[in-house]
Amino acid sequence: MTAARSRPPNRDDASPLVTLRAQLEQRLEECARHMEAGVNIMDPATTYIGLGVRIGPGTTVYPNTTITGETDIGPDCHIGPNSIISDSRIAAECQVLASVIEGAVIEDGVDIGPFSHIRPGTHVESGVHIGNFVEIKASRLGAGTKVGHFSYVGDARIGRDVNVGAGTVTCNYDGAKKNRTVIEEGAFIGSDTMLVAPVTVGKRAVPDGATVAGVPARPTGKPPRTAQARKNKNG
Repeated sequence: MTAARSRPPNRDDASPLVTLRAQLEQRLEECARHMEAGVNIMDPATTYIGLGVRIGPGTTVYPNTTITGETDIGPDCHIGPNSIISDSRIAAECQVLASVIEGAVIEDGVDIGPFSHIRPGTHVESGVHIGNFVEIKASRLGAGTKVGHFSYVGDARIGRDVNVGAGTVTCNYDGAKKNRTVIEEGAFIGSDTMLVAPVTVGKRAVPDGATVAGVPARPTGKPPRTAQARKNKNG
């Protein structure tokens, strides 16, 4: 019985491996470039940074993070682990934990995640807290506002120091077009609130300083529950 001969190596067989090695080297070189500029990349082997990305010194990028497109990240941020960022501007001292940011602007001192999605057209002002399982699309959030958990904010303008309770949804689509939600500064939006757009909380739909509840919403006669009032009460 004649022994089977091994097939001689073919250069074409090696081409996928050669390509992969070249891609890996390019990726590691890009990580090295950022590290030389003062960026702390915890695990270059699992970090993907595009060629057009800019990252400020003192920022830490954690494992399993992908940063692509025209993204600009400021200094002293914490990005990841398990985050995806594309075509976005993130200012200084921000934290993005296990979340997706695309086509958005994030100002100084914002923390996001885990498991949140910031979609195109969103502008988040300084000091905003966006917690877990929050989706924001084409909206502007004022400085100091908090959206803690399990909420959807779409096509909205939210003022400064607003508290958005868990389970809040801006019902922005009526089956034909998208409608706007406006929440004035200092408002307190309680849990499980459905804001059926177009609606304004503050000057029109709800009088300034009023507390409303129910479906449909009616004044309760209770003292106003603004974020600032709660802050003053708690000292």
